[in-house]
Amino acid sequence: MKAIILAAGEGKRLYPKTKGNPKPLTHLLGLSLIERSILSAKTMGITDFIIVVGYKGSKIKDTLGDGSRYNVNISYIENPEWKRGNGVSLLKTKNFIKESFILMMSDHIFDPSIIKSLLKAKDGIYECIIAVDRTPKEYIGIEEATKVKLKGNQVVDIGKKIDDYQGVDCGLFLMTPAIFDALEGSIRRGDETLSGGIKVLIERKKVGYVDIKDTFWIDIDTPSDYNIAKKQLLKNLIKPTDGPISRFLNRPISLSISKYLVETHVTPNTITFISFLISIPAAYLFFKNTSYIYILLAGILTQISSIIDGVDGEIARLKYQQSKYGAWLDSCLDRYSDAIIIFGITHGYWIIYGNGELTWFIGTAALIGSFMNSYTAMKYDTFIETRRTNTFRIGRDIRLFIIMIGAIFNQLLFTLIILAIITNIESWRRLYIMRDISVF
Repeated sequence: MKAIILAAGEGKRLYPKTKGNPKPLTHLLGLSLIERSILSAKTMGITDFIIVVGYKGSKIKDTLGDGSRYNVNISYIENPEWKRGNGVSLLKTKNFIKESFILMMSDHIFDPSIIKSLLKAKDGIYECIIAVDRTPKEYIGIEEATKVKLKGNQVVDIGKKIDDYQGVDCGLFLMTPAIFDALEGSIRRGDETLSGGIKVLIERKKVGYVDIKDTFWIDIDTPSDYNIAKKQLLKNLIKPTDGPISRFLNRPISLSISKYLVETHVTPNTITFISFLISIPAAYLFFKNTSYIYILLAGILTQISSIIDGVDGEIARLKYQQSKYGAWLDSCLDRYSDAIIIFGITHGYWIIYGNGELTWFIGTAALIGSFMNSYTAMKYDTFIETRRTNTFRIGRDIRLFIIMIGAIFNQLLFTLIILAIITNIESWRRLYIMRDISVF
């Protein structure tokens, strides 16, 4: 299936952020608005795009090229009449579309799952299916939004000046070529907007909708919208599987780091290695244990490594650079970090206080518990995400925070005992909770 992106307008109201570029090329957290649209659709399996350009269209073409660097195919259609309504822009694609397609706006940011909902809704009954937000968030500008009136499964009216509306149009559509004849009819009536063409289809009772519920989207028209979108994209990086330390301590710091690094060429895998490398001197300082300063620095470095460990995933999600290898690499290096730090703590206590077998037994129990904590999280986190529950989770963020606190109070053996107890209890708790859950 193809996707059409309308990117012909000037976007005067966003001028302070566009910096002389066409609106679709406005950068937001490492990607331009139109790149976000393309990559969002790509995550749902769409790889063929037609972009309608107008104002400074050559810049868009020069920037995006043929799409090969995004592993997609991009073709362009010029709209020299870009000052007219957006319905005219869509109509320019008439001779290039012979089947159903996704229609997108270049200045809308959205969760890719909305496209998934549209694709699932395809049933042959409707000529147009609109993504509708029935409970728009407070940051959605209702006055400027395109409203929709609903009845049953159908859209019965659309426009900016509807009073008794039941939702707003999110700027994402699943359409058939029937929209082109509808647009021609609407333009003959004097209405050159996309909504005008959709109204013609409404008259034929051929417009349905999908409710996006609480899924994120925003139309970026003004600098205020831009700032809200930036804030929301960062907020959406907080995962339901975040533990309390990650949510309230690590994440606020890592997000502050990510929003600057995302504008650079630093890759997520590089950040993963940096986090691992920070854990090496931490383990070494625990291992030597020649003074309290060593222990204190080791604890601080452990917590810094934990914070940086969140940055790689944040950058990957912001720039659509997630990969199975990246997730696997992160998991492997985290286990190496855990192992060398716990080994360093165990050895550091042993060389000062001895206690031979008991010290190494406790250290081994802490290491086994930490590894099992990570292993059981693979299925447990899927359970949390699918059930959208905020159940308490003891994870790596808590384990490394406990190590830092133990280092601050210079209580290495007590730290190992706590780790050994809570990690093993947590792993067995998960095994009990998951015994009847179908995520396997």
